[in-house]
Amino acid sequence: MNLRQKITEDMKAAMRAGDSKKRDAIRLLQAAIKQREVDERIELNDTAIIAVIEKMLKQRRDSITQYEAAHRQDLADAEKYEVNILLAYMPQMMSEAEVTSIVNEVIALVGDAGQQRMGKIMALLKPKLTGSADMTQVAALVKKKISS
Repeated sequence: MNLRQKITEDMKAAMRAGDSKKRDAIRLLQAAIKQREVDERIELNDTAIIAVIEKMLKQRRDSITQYEAAHRQDLADAEKYEVNILLAYMPQMMSEAEVTSIVNEVIALVGDAGQQRMGKIMALLKPKLTGSADMTQVAALVKKKISS
């Protein structure tokens, strides 16, 4: 079962169960997927759907920070619920040791490339780690490794 089918089946299950919060969260995801498909005139594969989910997760996390700063815990809780629903569709996250190992391999592969080194390394890492690791943390790890 691909990711799109899983999302559709979860939507049907939420509707049957009368779980309106889960249904609405999944509808938001389906709408974001459909919007990207219409905009780009393509049918998204699982990798592209994961990219959509990552973008939605980032938006939700930013909103949570904003809402908590404004002391609007009710809105922050709603966003946290949506984050939990979206996380169910993300692949298993890699351990820190696995990420470090892949980063070390790519750094060794790129070698000494001067100023463009960081960009080259990240370009090679992105397809390997997208969806499996927090790319912000990966970038920080790469900076730390190449600066030493």
